[in-house]
Amino acid sequence: MTTAIVTGSAGLIGSETARTLCGRSVTVVGIDNDMRRVFFGDEASTAGVREELRALRGYRHVDADIRDFAALERVFSEYGSDVELVVHTAAQPSHDWAARDPLLDFDVNATATLKLLELTRRHCPDAAFVYTSTNKVYGDTPNTLPLVERESRWDIDPSHPYAQGIPESMSIDQCLHSLFGASKAAADIAVQEYGRYFGMNTASFRCGCLTGPQHSGAELHGFLAYLMKCVCTGRKYTVFGYKGKQVRDNIHSADVVSAFLEYWQTPRSGGQVYNLGGGLFSNCSMLEAIEQCEKIAGRKLEWTYSPTNRIGDHIWYVSDLRKFQNDYPGWRQQYGLDALLRDIYDSNVERWERERG
Repeated sequence: MTTAIVTGSAGLIGSETARTLCGRSVTVVGIDNDMRRVFFGDEASTAGVREELRALRGYRHVDADIRDFAALERVFSEYGSDVELVVHTAAQPSHDWAARDPLLDFDVNATATLKLLELTRRHCPDAAFVYTSTNKVYGDTPNTLPLVERESRWDIDPSHPYAQGIPESMSIDQCLHSLFGASKAAADIAVQEYGRYFGMNTASFRCGCLTGPQHSGAELHGFLAYLMKCVCTGRKYTVFGYKGKQVRDNIHSADVVSAFLEYWQTPRSGGQVYNLGGGLFSNCSMLEAIEQCEKIAGRKLEWTYSPTNRIGDHIWYVSDLRKFQNDYPGWRQQYGLDALLRDIYDSNVERWERERG
């Protein structure tokens, strides 16, 4: 019986993973205790998604905290070597929140990841272990790149070696990360080490901005989903620093999961690291995102500008996807920026209109 364990199963990437795997007749054990509600309030709760998942054939939900080693071990012990895939998406995902409670942030992001790695090694060492890391492991090093200011965005100098995007070889040392970036980097390195030291099939996917129609966007996390929500509901939005020209690459949750499954089907041992984002195919500045959301929704956003950027925030970040594409040439992105934003809008507009009143 092919089984997958998915942490953060009611979140954006976790729920997309669970649905996709259940659709392929894989038994999915989803672990999620709605910590997103604790982090970001009731509007960010994933309880509704959790109930939708419970209705799927082949899905079993475990309401457990990933910091609880005993609870996790009961799950791994029950399924043992039937587990062929572990997808670890659960996390505390906010720079700002991490600074409020560094101990909790590190326990959730770093220590819990170590526990999951060790349980995988003990109970299902041949399984593929996929970790949803972040581009924030590079700290603010991307901000040292030579950038060109254009009308609506910052761009990298086209003659620079990183003109195709930032590669996995960029250093993660001697830079300012934010405490969130530090806890995720610790977990990222642990995932690599279990792959290299124990010969396990582990991969850290250093993701750009992940989004999609199931994203419970909140002010402190969930860039495009929260932006579109503000446009549709009339909520005020704040742009922090860099003249609103900071650039992010954005990738749809379905494209993320398809990359995970490519790795699972042909896993590579030795602690693989892949940058994963929209790349050159899907990226935008804050100003460009606002304009595109307004165009799709047919409404104007009420927004203000704060000249103070968030600590460790990137001015320009576009992922170089060539390493993953070379290893897995069958993977293709399906959602460009416009298709991604329209999917978010179409899936949520009725609910947001009701909130607007």
